[in-house]
Amino acid sequence: MTEFELNGQRVTASDDHPHLLAALRDELGVTSPKDGCSPSGQCGCCTVLIGGKARISCQTPMSKVEGAEIVTLEGIDEAEVAKMADAFAACGALQCGFCTPGIVVRTKALIDKHGADLTREQASRHLGAHLCRCTGYIKVLDAVEALAHDDVPVVVQPGGVGSRGIKYEGRELSVGQRDFIDDMTVPAMLHGALHLSAHARADIISIDTSAALAVEGVHAVFTADDIPAARRVGLIHKDWPIMIPVGGRTAYLGDVLAVVVADTRQIARAAAELVEVGYDVLEPMVDPVRVIETDEPAVWELDGNILSTSKYARGDVDAALAEAAFTVDQIFQTQRIEHAFLEPESTLAVPTMPAGSDADNGPVEPETLYVYSGGQGIWDDRNDIAAMLGIDQQRVTTELVSNGGAFGGKEDMSNQAHTALAAWLTGRPVKITLSREESLLMHPKRHPIRMHYRAGCDEDGKLVGLHVRMIGDSGPYASVGMKVLERAAGHASGPYVSPTIDVEAIAARTNNSVCGAFRGFGANQAQFAMEGVLDRLAEQVGISGWEIRSRNVIEPGAVWGPGQVMDDGSLGARACLDAVKAAYDDAVAAGKAVGVGLGLKNSGLGNGFKEIARAVVHFRPDGKVEVRHCWTEMGQGVHTVALQVAVEELGIDAERIEVIVDSTRELGAGQTTGSRGTLMGAGSVQRACQAALADGCQVGVDYEGEYRVDWTNSINEGLENPVIHSTFGYASQVVIMDRETGDVERVVAAHDVGRAVNPMLCEGQIEGAVHMGLGYALSEGFPCDESGRPVNDTLRSLDIIRPKDMPPVDVILVEAAQPDSPYGIKGVGEIGLVPTAGAVAAAIHDRTGEWHAELPLVNLANRERAGAWT
Repeated sequence: MTEFELNGQRVTASDDHPHLLAALRDELGVTSPKDGCSPSGQCGCCTVLIGGKARISCQTPMSKVEGAEIVTLEGIDEAEVAKMADAFAACGALQCGFCTPGIVVRTKALIDKHGADLTREQASRHLGAHLCRCTGYIKVLDAVEALAHDDVPVVVQPGGVGSRGIKYEGRELSVGQRDFIDDMTVPAMLHGALHLSAHARADIISIDTSAALAVEGVHAVFTADDIPAARRVGLIHKDWPIMIPVGGRTAYLGDVLAVVVADTRQIARAAAELVEVGYDVLEPMVDPVRVIETDEPAVWELDGNILSTSKYARGDVDAALAEAAFTVDQIFQTQRIEHAFLEPESTLAVPTMPAGSDADNGPVEPETLYVYSGGQGIWDDRNDIAAMLGIDQQRVTTELVSNGGAFGGKEDMSNQAHTALAAWLTGRPVKITLSREESLLMHPKRHPIRMHYRAGCDEDGKLVGLHVRMIGDSGPYASVGMKVLERAAGHASGPYVSPTIDVEAIAARTNNSVCGAFRGFGANQAQFAMEGVLDRLAEQVGISGWEIRSRNVIEPGAVWGPGQVMDDGSLGARACLDAVKAAYDDAVAAGKAVGVGLGLKNSGLGNGFKEIARAVVHFRPDGKVEVRHCWTEMGQGVHTVALQVAVEELGIDAERIEVIVDSTRELGAGQTTGSRGTLMGAGSVQRACQAALADGCQVGVDYEGEYRVDWTNSINEGLENPVIHSTFGYASQVVIMDRETGDVERVVAAHDVGRAVNPMLCEGQIEGAVHMGLGYALSEGFPCDESGRPVNDTLRSLDIIRPKDMPPVDVILVEAAQPDSPYGIKGVGEIGLVPTAGAVAAAIHDRTGEWHAELPLVNLANRERAGAWT
């Protein structure tokens, strides 16, 4: 046993823990330090004070803490904690909040040492030990400065639509007082661990679980043979195996072969390594260009290697290009990207057993199952779990526990099915939390896409034709890969008018990492190419990058891309471009290297999908007002949107409102993706409030509101002027670069959000998106080698931009209202980084004279190691 002082009390903990963090969380019940990557110590979420100094607890062995003084947020003076919570909430210095407690502890250590002398530059260097994927660090540093100078802003609760105010649960999240799933425990809870495939493509000859079962503390080991009913899940196609059985074939390194259930996490993970699998290893199929030309299937039991083809054409492109004054013929390549949300996937499943049941009398089927999920679509989770177990959906309830970041990476189920299966079969609560290494292997990534663009313009720089061919590597399972390539195809021309256009986009199945939803959803890739095309044409014409965009930008009445006639919402494109003009001109005049980008991104799903969202407003006897909606809170602020709409419509104080998401009411509307939570969530809550007002807001009544978008058309319907999307957001960004060093000095970001429901949260979304966009452009990647194995297996290897390297971002909020949208809302999360990479590429060309057509633009180290990004 190890003895030390924890938050002023002498405690003892077992020496068997792999590090201090495990002792704090698993034995001592201290959960403000979060586990984002243990034991690698690369995210900073588990920072604690040891002897008054900030230390990474997952890197601290138990042998080093004997007799030490350890302080976590639970042991800091309540008034000081409240002050820090106020500062981070009031400055908007958090979004998902998973990383924030660790940052707060580091902030305390810095202020204790430096006081008011702590500079922003010093803080940014010390915060290099912390990874935040949401905020871009700008507002985090604002909060640190406020605390250092004892100038904490007054905490303001949000009012109605358009008001600034703190994020829902922002204070609690800042200091670790709101649980994530891995913080939760229930009586008699067991822990699960997964055994993943050792090979990306191999036949499974045998699975021997005997060694794992022999470990003391192991309760069960489950394989595919233990699944009662449906063995595959999926958002669009049910093609993703929950586990690969003996006689089956693996398709990537994230395939699950067994689930071990034990008394503790440590026992479960150790036993999972003892599962012995017999493989007949096959050659992985990893090149999407070659894969689509072969008849040999890359994926077991699935026909063909082309997941989808999306195409459309208008006019005679070849004739237009033949007559063009200037032309471009260029292949662009984007890379695979990891989401790097800070909270690894975690699920807790709790069965309800029949009264009087006793496990000693043999297995008894539970009556119901309650599943705590951090997924982006808890109704989809519920439906797939029920199908796997072969039971009625009403016997499964899924409750959203707001997650620690997602960005699209938690749309597909990860360990929800495995956790539910283990709880159902053992009759005990089970929690499974992925390690960072497992998370990197399992969940979908951003698609790498090869894009061949041929384009032409007249002598004035007006586009005359565009011919595009895309191949995207979607990995083995569908996820939403066909929709990502469909979206890339639809957005191939960006926010520009081309009178003739011919586009085809193919999603290929390979044995690389699964690819699916990620912020921008195909628009980022297409926009990088389209911006590159425009800048190359501008150079030939002899006009600026800003000017060629101005001459081609869409406007109301223009025919866009697949043929959609744009409405007045498209005024935002011109407004964003005009908003950055002064900054662009000033930077050019100052001799800086400058690039400008313009982008559009739909909100919602569109493409013919019938989108229906419901919300319930319920007045309780205690004076509280429940706002129940169907969207996942993952840092983007959808709970705050729901709250502010209720304040706007009902005229009540924000403190009276409680926001809830669970599947006990049939409100589900698919995945929280594409900024549709803000758009459709606002619409459904608004209508629920209006129904309540019409009935006098009676206590105990569920007032339901519904918002529909059911008038869009599929890109493949062949209509001359389809309505592909109901709503678009727009953004223009100027990247200003130092000519000598190549450092990005500043980014000016004008974003049309339609209506800023909460301007402070909108600013934070944009700052975080620019941070992500700069990483996408300059440094990040997640390549797979020839065996289908990802080259990167840690957070640090992803080359995410750290705080000291993040430039200032000047945010300009543009509000060009979307017709017929609630309050004119368009959303902000999806569009955030669509124009960034193109603007960075243009700035690099301005500085060096070289054109770049492959991402990332600067970091070549990973590309050389892997041979290719795809």
